[in-house]
Amino acid sequence: MRRAFQQKGFTRLFAGLTTSMFGDSVMLLVLSMWVKTLTGSNGAAGLTFFWMVVPALFAPLYGMYIDRIKRKPLLVWGNVLSALMVLPLLAVGDAGDVWIIYVVAFLYGISFVVLPAGLNGLLKEMIPADLLVEANSSVQTTKEGFRLIGPLVGAALFGMFGGGGVAVVDSLSFLVAALIIASIPSQETPPERSEQHWWHEMTGGITHLAHEPVLRHTLVAFVTEASIYAVLDFFGKPPTFAGVVVAVQGVGAIIGGITASRWVRRLGEAGTVTVGMALLALGLAIVALTSSLWVTLAAVVVLGYGLPLTFIAFMTMLQRRTPHGLMGRVSAAVETVMGAPQALSLAVGALLVTLLDYHVIFAIMAIFTGSAVVYLLICLRGKLFRPDSPLPTPPGGLNPDTDRSTPLSEVGVSAAS
Repeated sequence: MRRAFQQKGFTRLFAGLTTSMFGDSVMLLVLSMWVKTLTGSNGAAGLTFFWMVVPALFAPLYGMYIDRIKRKPLLVWGNVLSALMVLPLLAVGDAGDVWIIYVVAFLYGISFVVLPAGLNGLLKEMIPADLLVEANSSVQTTKEGFRLIGPLVGAALFGMFGGGGVAVVDSLSFLVAALIIASIPSQETPPERSEQHWWHEMTGGITHLAHEPVLRHTLVAFVTEASIYAVLDFFGKPPTFAGVVVAVQGVGAIIGGITASRWVRRLGEAGTVTVGMALLALGLAIVALTSSLWVTLAAVVVLGYGLPLTFIAFMTMLQRRTPHGLMGRVSAAVETVMGAPQALSLAVGALLVTLLDYHVIFAIMAIFTGSAVVYLLICLRGKLFRPDSPLPTPPGGLNPDTDRSTPLSEVGVSAAS
C-alpha cells in the first residue's frame, strides 16, 4: 500500500476520505438504531437502509452530470452539501418524526452515488493503473477499520446525547473532509461536453457495462442489514448491540482489506471477487444454521473478511476497465444495476423480518450468494484466476489500462465542466 502514498496528492486525499468515513461509521448505524428505538419495529429500522438505496435507481441521471464536472471540486462541494443534509436530524424528537430520518437516509443515498463516482474518477487520474488496487485497499481497509470503533462511538454518543449529537459530529467530519480535499494540488483536464444525444450520454455507463463481459458478469449484489435487528432480538440484545456486531465484522474486514491486494495480484480481480463472494455465502450459511451467539459472531468475521475482497477487487476492475470520460456514468450505472435488486431485497427483507425467523432469511441470502458464485464460475470460466491476462479493449479502441495520460478530449465521450 505504501507505493500508493508516494503518488502526488494521494496522502491528502486519503486524509480527507478518512475524516468523512469516520463520520459515516458513527452515523449510519445510528439512523436505523434511532428508528428502532423510537418505533420498536425491526421492519421500520430495516426501511432506513431501503431509503438509502432508493437514490441508486436514478444514478444514471447523476452520472451524466458527474462526468461534466472536475472530480476534485465535485468531492469538495459534495462533502459540504453532505454536511448540511444531516442537520435536519436535530429536529427529530419522537416516533412522529421518523420521516425526517428517512429523508436524511435518502439524501445520504444520493451522496453514496455521487461521491464514490467522483472518487473513482479522481483516483484513476492520480494513480497509475498498476497501483489502483493498493489505493483502493488503503481506502477500504481504513473504512472497514472504522467498524471497530465507529459504531461503538456512535452508539455511545447516541446513548449520551441522542441522535442530534451524532448528527453534529457527522456534519463536522464532512466539513473537515471538504477543507482537506480542497487543499490537494490538482491539474485536472477540464472535461468536454459530449455531442451525443442526452439519452445516449446518460446511458453511456450502462452501455459500457453491457459491452464489458467481466464487469457485466460480476455485477451481483446481496444485503443483510434488514435482518440485523431480528438477530439481536433472537439473542435478547438491545438495538445498541448492533454496534458490537458491526465492530466484530470490522475485525475480519481489516484483515481482508490488508490482504486484498495480494489476492488480486495472485488470482486477478475477477478471481478475487469470486473468492470474496464464496466467503460471503459461507458466512451467511453459518448464521442461518446456528443458534449460538458466539458462532454467529465468528461467521460475522468471515463476512467481514469477504466484503473488502469483493469490493476492492471489483472497484479496481471497474477503474481499470473504464475510460476517464465515462467513469462517472459507469460508477453510477453500477449503483443502479446493484441498487434496484438491493432496494427490492431491503423492502422485502423489512417485511420478512416481521414474518419469518431470521435463520430462514439468512439461508435465502446464502443460497442467492452461493448461486452467484456458481454463475461466475460458469460464465467466466477461462477468465478467472488469471492475474496476468491482458485487459480487453472496450468498444471504440481505447485501452482503459493505459489511458491514464490520455487527454479527456480524446476519449470522445467526456462531458463539459
